[in-house]
Amino acid sequence: MRFNDLSLEPTRVTFWGASAALEIRSPLPGVLRVRHIPSPGHSSMAARELAAKHSWSVVAHAELPLSVRQDKAAGLTVVQAEGLSLEVRPEQGTWVLREPGGRELARCEGFSGETMPDYPVNRYRSRLSLHAPPDEAWLGFGEKVGTLDKRGMHFVFWNTDVVPHHPDTDPLYQSIPFSMGLRGGTAWGFFLDESWRLEVDVAAEDPTRVRWESAGPELDAYLFAGPLPADVLRRYTALTGRPPLPPLWSLGVQQSRWGYENAREIRSVIRDYRAHQLPLDCVYLDIDYMEGYKVWTWDRSRYPDPAGLAGEAAAQGVKLVTIIDPAVKAEPGYRVYDEALAGDYLVRNDRGSVLLGEVWPKPAAFPDFTREPVRTWWGQLHRAFVETGVAGFWNDMNEPACFRLINGNETFPINSAPAADLGKVEGPTLPHDARHGDRRHLEVHNVYALGMARAAYEGLRELAPERRPFLLTRAGAAGIQRYAAVWTGDNSSYWAHLELSIAMLLGLGLSGVAFSGADVPGFLGRATGEMLVRWTQLGAFYPLLRNHSAKGTPYQEPWRFGEPYLSITREWLERRYRLLPTLYTLMYEASQEGLPAMRPLVMYAPDDQEALRMDDAFLLGRELLVAPVIRQGRSHRHVYLPEGRWLPFFDLGLSAGGVREGRQHVLAEAPLRTVPMWLRAGGALALTEPALHTTSANWAHLTWHIHAAPRVEAHLYEDAGEGYGASRRTRLVGEGTADRFVLERTTEGALPSARETETLCLYALTEPKEVLGAREHRYVEDVLLVEVEAGWTRLEVRL
Repeated sequence: MRFNDLSLEPTRVTFWGASAALEIRSPLPGVLRVRHIPSPGHSSMAARELAAKHSWSVVAHAELPLSVRQDKAAGLTVVQAEGLSLEVRPEQGTWVLREPGGRELARCEGFSGETMPDYPVNRYRSRLSLHAPPDEAWLGFGEKVGTLDKRGMHFVFWNTDVVPHHPDTDPLYQSIPFSMGLRGGTAWGFFLDESWRLEVDVAAEDPTRVRWESAGPELDAYLFAGPLPADVLRRYTALTGRPPLPPLWSLGVQQSRWGYENAREIRSVIRDYRAHQLPLDCVYLDIDYMEGYKVWTWDRSRYPDPAGLAGEAAAQGVKLVTIIDPAVKAEPGYRVYDEALAGDYLVRNDRGSVLLGEVWPKPAAFPDFTREPVRTWWGQLHRAFVETGVAGFWNDMNEPACFRLINGNETFPINSAPAADLGKVEGPTLPHDARHGDRRHLEVHNVYALGMARAAYEGLRELAPERRPFLLTRAGAAGIQRYAAVWTGDNSSYWAHLELSIAMLLGLGLSGVAFSGADVPGFLGRATGEMLVRWTQLGAFYPLLRNHSAKGTPYQEPWRFGEPYLSITREWLERRYRLLPTLYTLMYEASQEGLPAMRPLVMYAPDDQEALRMDDAFLLGRELLVAPVIRQGRSHRHVYLPEGRWLPFFDLGLSAGGVREGRQHVLAEAPLRTVPMWLRAGGALALTEPALHTTSANWAHLTWHIHAAPRVEAHLYEDAGEGYGASRRTRLVGEGTADRFVLERTTEGALPSARETETLCLYALTEPKEVLGAREHRYVEDVLLVEVEAGWTRLEVRL
């Protein structure tokens, strides 16, 4: 690729070649947009003006000024923006990304592409090659299998309904082409803002290169500065949007099954949860609640009084969430289909007929969520369910899945083109040439679910403005975090899937999706009591904790497994509710900064190769290291502790063994009731009392567990747990010396406190001589227990 011309504007630099272009902009500090146009068939080349490009994933930003310096002797043009610079070699069509200090972060070794005339539309191939130094790790890539470091793997981005999937299955349900390079402790980010089908070879075929390929006519890339992984993630989520703070109840225990056939069974599940004193906040209704699988209907023989059921559940502290599939039964007289047909809201085949397929309804038509009028119509369809008392919505089968096409290839042949993509179908979905307005399915397949989630979210914000929407989606694309939580789809009751869920959720978190989970203890197959316990122990730290299973498998509510599994599961569900002040605060942090609750060890030890490889353990926030048991029959757990001092805090309580120094491997005892955990020096956890369901995030009972150190910092966010009213943010800052430890508390926000006292548990302090600022205190087994007034501002411990 060679460029022989350059056009300069205050916020845009464009290099032009005979049949290609390279455009550079900066939407945010530390972010560069580099738009590669390699195809000679691109219509904007001759006019020397690039057509505006619509993004489904990027939120609007003002463009920042650029400066340009040309070094003709070196054959370089340097484009500088705040936080980054790009060195372009016009003769070669390559570029190097550098941080302000001059360090090379990334290098593009070239891009290319071609246009292939075809019927019904032209085909494209666009390629981009990045240098992959041998010591660079590659993280992220959204919902993908494998270890945390994806180097040596090849991925396809094409949302696919896979049943069952395995530890090496690709593609899956989500397409998020964002990755993070990590080398020498410094991170940078790469996001390919393309909705077309994509592939990436992560130094698998050629160990020196990462190669991207798109089925579209260009490669619109964003480059992100670090230097830390958290910095890259903050910038990426500033670009693609941050998740809204979810309602508190959605962080509680959720129960689901494909196979709860009627209202009687739903009542029974709620009754048995309460009879066994098990926490529960939410029950899902799968496809059996619909009349003939017609979306937005109720089967009145199975659910004669949906509003009454919702009211009864609410009286027990339980919300109802209904599944919503995009496929609309093509049945004249069915209101939803008639409206969609009259409004021209449906995807069409190449000949122009409404595209028909088979999903749960047969025949089925598919709304075109790429168009705003369709999204507005769909959003308003939530009204009757909201008025019935349904609290949340579960978008499924939205890749979109289609078991069989009925008229997908209803067109005519021609002799002037090979028609390679005519009626082509990849996986159980719609054909490449299906028509979404003026776009083809090959271009918008990966953002179909994004449009559906946006429609639901925006509709719910209008229909119930006093409530925060809760949406759960199976499929999605970059930016899905703006609208919905994500679960990892139809997993199985395999120990390998239990382990795999950690790396998958960490990868999603490093790709902007903070609110995520996996079905506990597996959707398909047959779980054992041991698996239920071990998966619930891990699930207690998932942002989304849902027990879910499929028809044809044994029921797997906790009481089905008997003792001791029921009692141990109850203990861990109660610990989940104790954790809610910390988890809710982390979800608030995600809404403000884009950082996930579950974080890989390497996020805070970016230059530590041992931390990079430890992807079967994780940090909850910054301070709590969790090492769940993930293998059958194991009573010990190996874990690596990164730099720092670590207090054993197994099962959310002080454990024997004393403080451990970091940068070492340890072997912890972990009988069936136990999960090894460690609290980092300087860290603090806010815990509350267990409950059968959530009420308010203005906690009536609060205990701080603080690992004292020369520097301590902790945060707590509180509000009503729902809506958009008053809130309160609390910050603890501590300083410790050889003879004293001082802890100061500040608050901001209009929310009054719901508690009169707080308890502080201070670890790693010697027995104090004096405690100033406390109502009461006592020193028990190396722990200083302090009771303070809720409005306390300063605590001083003299040692």
